[in-house]
Amino acid sequence: MNRKTILIATKFSPPRIGTQTVLRQPLLARLRRSAHCALTLVTGSPGFGKTTLLAQWRQELLKTGTEVSWLSLSPDDRRPQTFCAYLFAALERAGAVIEDDLLLLLEEGEEDQQQYAVNAVLAALVNAVAELPRELFLVLDDFHHVEHELILRLLQGLLNHGPANLHLVIASRAQPALFLSQLRASGQLMEVACAELPFTVDETQAFLQRNLGATTLETKEIAQLHELTGGWPASLQLIAIVLKNHPRSSATLRELLARSGDLTGYLADEVLSHLSPELVNFMEGVSVCRRFNAALAQHLTGCADAAGLIAAIEHQNLFMARVESDDGQPWYRFHPLFGEFLSRRLAQRDGHASALHRRASLWFASQGLLLDALRHASLGGHIELAVELLEQAQAATWSLAYLSPLVHFLDHLPPESLLQRPKLFMLGCMTFALTARPAKAEAWLRAFHAGDNGGRNRVIEAQLPIINALLALQNDDTAQVIRELEPLGDMAWRNPTLRNLHAAALLPAYTAAGRYADVRAFIERNPVPEGEREQEMALMAASVPALALMVEGRVQEAQAAGELVLARAEAAYGRRSVCSCPAATMLATAYYELDRLEQAREVLANRMSMLQFSAPEIMLRAVLCAARLDRLQDGSPAALGMLERHELRFRELGLERAVAYMLAEQSRIHLANGQRMRAAELVSKLAALAGRHAGSEGFMAEIPAVAALSRARVSLVACTPDDALRELAVLRLFAERHGRQQWLVLADLLTAQALFDLKRSDEASSVLSGAVRLGWRLGLVRTFVDEGDILRQHLVILETAGNLEGPVLLYLRGLIERFPGSAPATASARPAIDADRGDRHPAQVTPREREILQLVALAMSNKRIALTLGISLETVKWNLRNIFEKLDVSNRYDAVMWARKLNLIPAA
Repeated sequence: MNRKTILIATKFSPPRIGTQTVLRQPLLARLRRSAHCALTLVTGSPGFGKTTLLAQWRQELLKTGTEVSWLSLSPDDRRPQTFCAYLFAALERAGAVIEDDLLLLLEEGEEDQQQYAVNAVLAALVNAVAELPRELFLVLDDFHHVEHELILRLLQGLLNHGPANLHLVIASRAQPALFLSQLRASGQLMEVACAELPFTVDETQAFLQRNLGATTLETKEIAQLHELTGGWPASLQLIAIVLKNHPRSSATLRELLARSGDLTGYLADEVLSHLSPELVNFMEGVSVCRRFNAALAQHLTGCADAAGLIAAIEHQNLFMARVESDDGQPWYRFHPLFGEFLSRRLAQRDGHASALHRRASLWFASQGLLLDALRHASLGGHIELAVELLEQAQAATWSLAYLSPLVHFLDHLPPESLLQRPKLFMLGCMTFALTARPAKAEAWLRAFHAGDNGGRNRVIEAQLPIINALLALQNDDTAQVIRELEPLGDMAWRNPTLRNLHAAALLPAYTAAGRYADVRAFIERNPVPEGEREQEMALMAASVPALALMVEGRVQEAQAAGELVLARAEAAYGRRSVCSCPAATMLATAYYELDRLEQAREVLANRMSMLQFSAPEIMLRAVLCAARLDRLQDGSPAALGMLERHELRFRELGLERAVAYMLAEQSRIHLANGQRMRAAELVSKLAALAGRHAGSEGFMAEIPAVAALSRARVSLVACTPDDALRELAVLRLFAERHGRQQWLVLADLLTAQALFDLKRSDEASSVLSGAVRLGWRLGLVRTFVDEGDILRQHLVILETAGNLEGPVLLYLRGLIERFPGSAPATASARPAIDADRGDRHPAQVTPREREILQLVALAMSNKRIALTLGISLETVKWNLRNIFEKLDVSNRYDAVMWARKLNLIPAA
């Protein structure tokens, strides 16, 4: 039978590229630049788009008239004769003429005969391709199916002796067993590695938009899906199917994917079916760990060659990546979805996962890695082991990182079993107090008070004021915090954790009561010992001065204090540490108020999930700041969605002050959008809350003030300025009693608007002048700008009235310019608002923008800039937009050119 009649024709064409496919432009650009190479090698895990990428490149090459031969390989092509039969046919489609009889030489034989056969076939291939009149790209897809030594020899010969017009392109899950060092050294090898194949956030967004049809996702939902999948195209395809069948289900996508069976079937068929049982069992065993190394893997699985199996997994690109570690050892982790798939398979073996978790816990404990040890003890259900590990820990160095593993098993422990373990009892109470779950700790305390308080429980009694204060702080009962802790005075706590918790609870309570002088005096009387300044609890307490300054309204001072503490917290514990969240929230709030929006967004990025460990004041400020940033970037629907979600969450937590702020902010947005009836409905809910808290102290006294502010806004829109003035008098009284200077400015701004509406222009101008003077002293910007165009018009009138002069007048002009739609000032006349930003000249940019400009000058992509600076891709784009606006340019080239002319970055 003729060879041509038994070959499968579809193997000579790539899969069809549909209209919903995302063009991999950055990777295609790399491939175009390396088209001269003798070999292009694309390696990566299954489903990461190797075939699609090469099919897109094939289309580009064909459009330029380049000849491309394609061959898709399969397990059936492992024999040399079969492989060469398809290879000859693929080349013949490009015009190469090769004799069929050469296939007979490839039958099994002695070593000399095999080498002769390879040399004969190689000579025929080289001669046939060399006679072609143009360049030829030969694509061998799924090359990992080919392992026969004769085939590898043949390919090596083509690389070593191939004609100049032949360009081999290989796509494989694993690095082929070819000698490539000479090609690398000579610049004849182009490699696209597994780490380069995942979608970027932009590509993920484009893919979902093309594949979801009528289903739409918010920007943050897309970012969550990108994080879940790690940019894995195959899993995104499955997600698109799930979302079409279950709209708005992204919050439970992991569960839906697990239940759908599509991902499980894909991984079982495309990945595990090609692996040895030994390797599969090994991977399932280590899948219980978020990270693992060879020593841990050997301890878990009992496999003596754990290091060799890990090397095999890495070589075959089986969804495993290296993890950076301070100990210098190579650590690894599986792709989250692949790890979950392996864990589900492991769970089908009764009790096996629990035993592995116990072994992992003991191993981590032996290495001094208590956090990992606790996690595995909890996941495996080994409560007694976890208790033992905790009791062995030193309370003085108790870490906030323990919070997450603690809550996994504390829920299920009866309080009576803890009363005989004072250390664990106290850790449990602090855990629930610091994770916004005070009700659980209160239940434990009731059990304690109902029992025998003698003996060892006196240890608990001595620390009850701290526990009670932490619980009161989580319930927003700052007056109770003061009653618990003030009688203790400046108690000399021998335990630094308790000393710092004392400060972290008492100082916010003083702040809530407007006792800012007491905050400063306490800090002066109780300096943190030098050796304890970088402990987590100390850093939590160190953020309180920034909070006090922000609550008081001294924004620029709050910014400076927040920057200092945040830098220390991130340097010691990392960006996503719990102890960095309070300072980050205060700093983001200050940046927003100063109209440094890109910096506010950057500081808040990827922190919202950590706020469950924060006090109510920190949580609600972070949500308000994030919602306001979302409104400016993504519009009102995005901001309202966030506020509504957190309103529900705060209701569940019983945080009525936070609920009040969520209602007030929603009402404000609806008023700005002309939806007065909807705003009035929300204000009615606010009024009910305010009625329950009339006469409250501390932070809870804000609820009636917030309600009065919202009613004043509705009254102004409803053209009843007299009603607005009555409500603003309530707001002013609260602000004066509690020293809230920013609120005084806001009360004056709205009072001036009401007076203008009443045609009492002289009074209105006087009040507005006072607001501008106080705003200048405090450094306020968004307090003015967020009031919209009506205030801008009043400020323009004030500017021309001649009542202000000097730096206050310059400040006023700067404010007017910040309003949307205002005409920009000239470069020489632009007024300054924030000296750090240098807004007197459009070419003066922030330090972060200078960093980005320098990297742009090095021709770095946005993604590479983000990786280099350790910021998000969206933050890079946000900064570039600001740079373009300040330099009055529209592209990167012009931005670099003008930056060099203005000496913002070094000349080339």
